[in-house]
Amino acid sequence: MNDPPPQPPHRKAKKFLRIAVAQCEQLLLKYAATRSLFRIKQLHACIIVNFGLLSSSSFASSYAQCNHSSYARKLFVKLPQRSLFLWNIMIRMYAQNGLPYDALKLFVEMLALGECQPDNFTYPFAIKACGDLSLLDVGFGVHGRTLKSGFDLDTFVQNSLLAMYMNCREKEAAQMVFDSMQERTVVSWNTMINGYFRNCCVEEALMIYNRMKDVGVEPDCATVVSVLPVCGYLKNVKLGREVHALVQEKGFWGNIAVRNAMLDMYVKCGQMEEAWLLVNKMHEKDVVTWTTLINGYILNGDPRNALRLCQLMQREGVKPNTVSIASLLLACASLVSLNHGKCLHAWAIRHKLESEVYVETALIDMYAKCNHVDLSYKVFTKTSKQRTIPWNALLSGFIHNSLAREAIELFKQMLVEEIQPNDATLNSLLPAYAILADLQQAMNIHGYLVRSGFLYRLEVASILVDIYSKCGSLGYAHQIFDTIPQKNKDIIIWSALISAYGKHGHGEMAVSLFNQMLQSGVKPNQVTFTSILHACSHAGLVDEGLSMFKLMLEQHQIIPHTDHYTCIIDLLGRAGRLKDAYNLISSMPETPNHGIWGALLGACVIHENVELGEVAARWLFELEPENTGNYVLLAKIYAAVGRWRDAEKVRNMVNEVGLRKEPAHSLIESSRASVSSEFWILNC
Repeated sequence: MNDPPPQPPHRKAKKFLRIAVAQCEQLLLKYAATRSLFRIKQLHACIIVNFGLLSSSSFASSYAQCNHSSYARKLFVKLPQRSLFLWNIMIRMYAQNGLPYDALKLFVEMLALGECQPDNFTYPFAIKACGDLSLLDVGFGVHGRTLKSGFDLDTFVQNSLLAMYMNCREKEAAQMVFDSMQERTVVSWNTMINGYFRNCCVEEALMIYNRMKDVGVEPDCATVVSVLPVCGYLKNVKLGREVHALVQEKGFWGNIAVRNAMLDMYVKCGQMEEAWLLVNKMHEKDVVTWTTLINGYILNGDPRNALRLCQLMQREGVKPNTVSIASLLLACASLVSLNHGKCLHAWAIRHKLESEVYVETALIDMYAKCNHVDLSYKVFTKTSKQRTIPWNALLSGFIHNSLAREAIELFKQMLVEEIQPNDATLNSLLPAYAILADLQQAMNIHGYLVRSGFLYRLEVASILVDIYSKCGSLGYAHQIFDTIPQKNKDIIIWSALISAYGKHGHGEMAVSLFNQMLQSGVKPNQVTFTSILHACSHAGLVDEGLSMFKLMLEQHQIIPHTDHYTCIIDLLGRAGRLKDAYNLISSMPETPNHGIWGALLGACVIHENVELGEVAARWLFELEPENTGNYVLLAKIYAAVGRWRDAEKVRNMVNEVGLRKEPAHSLIESSRASVSSEFWILNC
């Protein structure tokens, strides 16, 4: 048998190269599947050294699958031709690794070059990038392309659209896509539940969850993690326990994210005992577990135990992270514990966490709450001035310490440095204008709110109504109210205007506005009734006030709070119906507080009723023994009816318990500065 003729050397080399490349492709598939970046780099170096191949589609794809964006991009741009598969992998790499701008830029480049047309794997990641960047208009455009290309009915594409619209706060658009879906997966339902919750539509989120159960969709771990925050927000512990039972039934207990979500639900519902039962069953506790418990104690008014958990957490070998430290600093702020706060600050510095935005913000807040705004400002000066959050924290700190002018100056500095204010900025800032009650300053911020577009947000408009009320300018307050379309007026802005008229003695106008509100279909809440009862009391509208109280009880089934009773007692007292006021106090289901007895005592002074004045005073001496004002009022009653010896005895009681009436303060506003003038008030 004759041997085949020998092949030329160059043909042998080509054959060997083909075999090597084929083996390389197989190895790359294996390494990419296991995300072995080190092995891919080794193989790439070997190919470069032995064959001189610098770039290939396979290597670009492998680097992209390992999320090594810089290597993948370098190889990608050198390729003369790029497949749709490679475009998709590159866009996905950027979209899934927190680089949405790069993902969208590459998608646009793909369209511009026309090498490939997007498919049902391309669109979801381009849509995700739009959602992450909150680029609603671009998202609409990409959605339009899916309609033209026929990929709009693909479930993967539709699920991405749901997430994008929810991220862009377009709930109605998300619901339209959801309703049009022919096939809804568990991901579709989870996206809607989570999306509605993040958009503060908890009732809608719960409705979607119930619909999901009704149609028989099998929940997964993500469903549980999405619906448990809804239970916590609504404090619906019954539903939370049902979800807990579902977790046990489906075997989701092994997922630590599920366990932490259940723990968060129980602490939000105030069930700390059940939360601890859950923790004790956990074989693995991570930093999220401990941080959730810390936040639970703070939320339930027990910051001391929150601080104790820090030690327990570290004994278990878990190191606090930035969120844990921020939560512990919040506990220090609640306790006004400067020493603990400084210890945490030192710990954060040692572990190089002090420059994290959550920690910076919490430090600014803690020092301000501990009445050390100087230290707050010192922390602030070391923060990145390009972020809005530290500015907001310092603004809140100034307001907490009644430094209204400093807050306004800080806001001006913020604008000079071109830091974009947000809703939280205005929530922190606007109380400064209410504190100052300076009409010119109010008009200045009003102009800014109009120019910046913030005025058209109901919450901001409501605060501005209150500011103008504090400045005594009801006309401007009512103008703000009138700029809001009737259908958009909510209970907050109605209550703000009713309260404004009530505080200035315009009870009839307040009642008229209240009736207009009812006619518009807006239901009053406890705050609204407090405002209208206060208005009736100050205007002496006894019948109207009692009618409102009856309306609150019978038609709206609102249980009266102390503020409501105080208003009614004051109303009856001003009208001289002291016996009725006392009978109402006697019939209260809860123990009357100092505010209620104080209202009765004040009325007794006006009408010189010694008998009920003594009853009210006895209660007040017990409830607030160091309040000299109560002794002064009783002495005034005695003096008014000529019982001078009794008046003298009461004044001696003040001296016996070592009390001294606090000097009053007046604030005199000059054209240049505010001057605090202290003077003594004559004790009857």
